[in-house]
Amino acid sequence: MNKPLLEVKNLVQRFRQTRSLWQELTWSGGKIARRPRFIHAVNGVSFSIGRGEVFSIVGESGCGKSTTARTVIKLLEPYGGEIWFDGTEITRFDARQMLPFRRRMQMVFQNPYASLNPRHTVMRMIAEPMLLHGQAKSRREAEARVLDLLDKVGLRSEHADRFPHQFSGGQRQRLSMARALATNPEFIIADEPVSALDVSIQAQILNLLIDLREEFKLSYLFIAHDLAVVRHISDRVGVMYLGRLVEVGSRRAVFENPLHPYTRALLAAVPVLGRKKPPQAPLEGDITTAPPDPFAGCVFSGRCPEVLPVCREAVPEMKSFGTDHWCACHRQE
Repeated sequence: MNKPLLEVKNLVQRFRQTRSLWQELTWSGGKIARRPRFIHAVNGVSFSIGRGEVFSIVGESGCGKSTTARTVIKLLEPYGGEIWFDGTEITRFDARQMLPFRRRMQMVFQNPYASLNPRHTVMRMIAEPMLLHGQAKSRREAEARVLDLLDKVGLRSEHADRFPHQFSGGQRQRLSMARALATNPEFIIADEPVSALDVSIQAQILNLLIDLREEFKLSYLFIAHDLAVVRHISDRVGVMYLGRLVEVGSRRAVFENPLHPYTRALLAAVPVLGRKKPPQAPLEGDITTAPPDPFAGCVFSGRCPEVLPVCREAVPEMKSFGTDHWCACHRQE
């Protein structure tokens, strides 16, 4: 079996909660101490992505999907865990050490209106990464490659001299994809690349991502909350809830045989033409009603309709249920 291109092991990301000094003071050991509180955005996440594979992470807003993506590509420094890219651990690499890997790992951001520099022309924003990473020997060669990339993402050569504000949302996302391809990467993180677009444009961008994957032999980490989008593009799927992966499996396994109650609730919430009501009652509360301590019990126990006493006391382990299907649920043990 070939080594995966990306391996993430027990990834942890946390942020200090904004609190006043008075709120952080506590009485401990006979004296006043300061105890800051942290938000655990990603808590022990593990997965791998093979060459040419699309692995999607799906879940509600606020579950930690985008934070996971930004930590994997080291836009955020991980608090704990390991990140391996093509057999090299890059977890603690500084900016200088990461430079060779920046060329091989790129990201397409969710908001095409904020991710492009409004002061740069299309030509400049795509050519500069090529020159920085040595993908073009001269500016003339870079300009020729820019025009070729514009053609591959469905734009015309005359667009090269325009600024981002002169494009629609769908066109801007095409520009983001062209910029990501400028360094000839092997791995691209697509962080909800179609969520800000009209439905008709979403289909075009998804089909373009699939075509580019085939042409450039790319691997994707695809972040989304739309299950229809995930089903269309993914090879494997990870379902995330409050910083933890609760189910991982092939597209067919997750969509046709969901094991975790949260996965079943997500699928039941998808509207189906001709179905008058969902097959199960919707979840009560929202994602913030999970247990306040991320290490105490199952993170879904606060909303789970099938909760057991053990769910509030012990974190369920990720266990295998057949070929390429894992689930972390006490009900399935």
